[in-house]
Amino acid sequence: MRSSNRNWLTLGGAASLLASCGSEQAVAPPAPRPATPVTAPAVADEPVKIGEPYSVGGKTYVPADPVNYDEVGYASWYGEEAIGKPTANGEDFVPSAISGAHKTLPLPSYVEVTALGSGRTILVRLNDRGPFSDDKLIDLSRSAAEQLGITGDGAAAVRVRQVNPPEQEKALLRAHHRAPERIETPQPLLKVLRGRLAQVPASQPAQVQAARPVIQAIPAASSASRPGVSFDAPAPPTPRPAPKTTAPVKPVSGGYVVQVAALSSQSRAEALARQIGAHAVAAGPVWRVRYGPYPSQEAAQAGVKAAAAKGFANVRVMANDAR
Repeated sequence: MRSSNRNWLTLGGAASLLASCGSEQAVAPPAPRPATPVTAPAVADEPVKIGEPYSVGGKTYVPADPVNYDEVGYASWYGEEAIGKPTANGEDFVPSAISGAHKTLPLPSYVEVTALGSGRTILVRLNDRGPFSDDKLIDLSRSAAEQLGITGDGAAAVRVRQVNPPEQEKALLRAHHRAPERIETPQPLLKVLRGRLAQVPASQPAQVQAARPVIQAIPAASSASRPGVSFDAPAPPTPRPAPKTTAPVKPVSGGYVVQVAALSSQSRAEALARQIGAHAVAAGPVWRVRYGPYPSQEAAQAGVKAAAAKGFANVRVMANDAR
C-alpha cells in the first residue's frame, strides 16, 4: 500500500507540474543568491542599549526609543575600511553582515530599509552609531548595501522603519546571514515616500568613513518625538555629479610603509586616501591605502601616529615592496 500511495503521489505531482507549466500566469521565483561565507561568531541582542546623549563634530545626538520610527532620507555604506573595528555596542564590524549604523535608535535595533528608487526592501540589524552628517539617515554595511542594490558611488534615497521581526529572522542576522527580502513596495506607496523625501536636505555623494567614533552606549530608558513631514511636494532627484577619474599613484619601492586599508574598489580607496592624507596604490585587484614610504621603521612611526589621529588603530608597518 505504501508503494502504491507513493506512485499516486508521484503521478499527482507530475500532473500538477505540467498544469503549472501550461499556465500563462505562472511566474518563476527569483533564483536564490549564493550565501556569503561567514566565519565571524554569532552575536547577541541583549542587553539592548540606548545610551546617554553624545557629541560628534560639535553636534549633540540624543539616543531614544520612539514608539513608531519611520523616516525617509539618504543611505551611505562602508566596508573593508572598518574591518575589525568595534561598533558602538561592542561588536566587531563584519562587512558581510547585514548591519547598519544609526545616530539615535537603540542598539541593537531591527529596521526595514527600502530603496526608494527600486522599491526593494530588506531587514537590517543596527549595531553602530553614525553616519555623522546631516544629509545621511543611515549607514549600511557593504553586504546590506549589496542586498539592497545601492552600492554605487552616490548616496541612495531610502525609507527606514523600525520593526520587530520574527525570532527566526533575528537569528539569521545575528549569525551574519540575510533574512528574506520583503515584498516589493507598491508604486503608490513609493510615490508617497518620495514626496516625503522633498523635506529632507539633498544628499552629497557617499564618502568613505575613515574613522567611526566608538560611542559608549549604556542601558537607559528614554523616548523622543520626531517632527512631522509633508506628503505633498514631489521628490527631488538625487544629485549625481560627473565621475572624476584620477591616475593611479605610481608605487615607490624601498623603505617602509604604514598600511591603513586594502580595498577592492579604486574609487573608495582613493576617497579614503584623500580623506586621511594618505595615498592609494594598485596591487593587482586590490587597492592599498598607505602612508609613506619612510626610510626606516622608526621613521614609519610618524605614519602610525597619523593613522591613529584619523581613527585607525593597530595599523601595520611593513616593508615597501611596491606591490
